[in-house]
Amino acid sequence: MATTKLKNYLNRNEVEYRLIPHPRAFTAQEIAANSHITGHEIAKTVIVKIDGALAMAVLPASEVIDLEQFAALLGATLVELAYESEFERFFNDCEVGAMPPFGNLFGMKVFVDSELALDEQIAFSAGNHAELIQLNYTDFEELVQPIMLEFGVCA
Repeated sequence: MATTKLKNYLNRNEVEYRLIPHPRAFTAQEIAANSHITGHEIAKTVIVKIDGALAMAVLPASEVIDLEQFAALLGATLVELAYESEFERFFNDCEVGAMPPFGNLFGMKVFVDSELALDEQIAFSAGNHAELIQLNYTDFEELVQPIMLEFGVCA
């Protein structure tokens, strides 16, 4: 079931969204295949450390993060992938690896790859490995106010 925190936030802000169940899957590409939504429209949330501070990097499932480019864009000394043990405590109502890209609900900055803004809709893990939430990208942007950059490259 989608996280209560996220559903309450969307409902409180009167955002229309669709909950999409799918067979249990653990990678963004598997989720895209199982839910019949393109990997370009599915957003995956990657937790990174930017000079030691945790943040969310959100990009299409079909892409990977270019960490060097990301660091250069931010003027950071070091950007690296965070270990689950470093961030799981922030997401106590989510399954590990299924964090929704709403860093504002979890005390993290959110950086979004500009490719996601090209589609009208965005879909992402609902806090578990068996459901997606799909909503208008403009609603996501309004609620999360992510910092938009170009840091994804084709996988």
